[in-house]
Amino acid sequence: MTDVLAQVAIIGGGPAGLIAAETLIEQGVSVNLYERMPSVGRKFLIAGKGGLNLTHSEPFPEFLKKYGERETELTPYLTKFGPTQIQQWAKQYGINTFIGTSGRVFPVGMKAAPLLYAWKTRLIELGVTFLFRHEWTGFAPDGSLIFKHGDQTLIKKYQAVLFAMGGASWSRTGSKGDWVPIFEAAGIKVDPFKPSNCGFDVLWTDHFKSKFDGNPLKTIQVGLIDAKGELIQKKGEFIVTNAGLEGSLIYALSAKIRSGIEQNGQTTIYLDLLPDLSTEELFQRLSKERGKRSFSSFLEKTTGLNGVKLGLLWEFIPREDLANPEKCAQAIKHLPITLTTPHPLEEAISSAGGVDFEEMDDRLMLKKIPGVFCAGEMLDWEAPTGGYLITACFATGVAAANGILSRLKHQ
Repeated sequence: MTDVLAQVAIIGGGPAGLIAAETLIEQGVSVNLYERMPSVGRKFLIAGKGGLNLTHSEPFPEFLKKYGERETELTPYLTKFGPTQIQQWAKQYGINTFIGTSGRVFPVGMKAAPLLYAWKTRLIELGVTFLFRHEWTGFAPDGSLIFKHGDQTLIKKYQAVLFAMGGASWSRTGSKGDWVPIFEAAGIKVDPFKPSNCGFDVLWTDHFKSKFDGNPLKTIQVGLIDAKGELIQKKGEFIVTNAGLEGSLIYALSAKIRSGIEQNGQTTIYLDLLPDLSTEELFQRLSKERGKRSFSSFLEKTTGLNGVKLGLLWEFIPREDLANPEKCAQAIKHLPITLTTPHPLEEAISSAGGVDFEEMDDRLMLKKIPGVFCAGEMLDWEAPTGGYLITACFATGVAAANGILSRLKHQ
């Protein structure tokens, strides 16, 4: 028997689902929030372990560009609820924010747990009903929602539904992507999930792996040629691992690196190991007399290269080329490294792919299933780390909730 319940169900207790619940309950809408895990915000908490990066402070036009191919689709939602609104929202919970040296915005204290606790407490006080350990398993013939809860199968019907079930990375937080076959069976196009903000494999020699696994590379510039033939260059830092490369600078370029691998089977990036020195200045330094010093000692003394940066030169450049000042200077400024495979989706910080935007109207309602909305990482977009992921989850959650409010008003 189907229970017909008042108004709205939200499936998923991440940032998109929670902010949608807040938006709806503040307008007097009854909300039941279903979560397959025993608590909400699990990925939110994990993301905040090293400091909760809520958003970014850069100029808004530059901020929007970080959404790449989905900038056009996401701009209306981010314009209404973006970096400024997130900081104002956090402040209402007594959480002030500050801007870090990289322009990223963090809560004072850096922690996610106090904010999440205050958020959930207020939602309960406002009347949101949380139903934990409820796993959505599909639609009934009449469009009702089917849930598995322990040994029970529950069938519930609502006036509107918002799905905010996340993508397919970090499955231990509940984002397993197992909703995809259900959506596809309903005729909804879902673009395949791919790892985003992930590391990539490099075929290191055994010697290099054993010596430099876990070493950070700081003050580095990475360049690559994207699919349009344009040169992309970014400064930052990343880490050498036993398998390859990972870290913030690699994550920022992961979409373009992954695209190159899909097209060509591999992607070559070019490292500038000393971005603050010109090629000409390096050539002049390397042209000096070496005397009785070893070549490694000479390189370190004249350029400042040591450790893993020096190891990378030995790994990829023939010794006879390094002995040539011109070729050595070119190698330091333009060191090619070939990336072969993205690290697995399970290890990625986020995922690309999800519900295609063409399946939804501008309110984020599915065109084929009126009254059903989608938000958050289960939509087909991606962005680098730096506050962009959480911001878009909030923005689409608010947009979908407002779409539901509009629909309820006109029913």
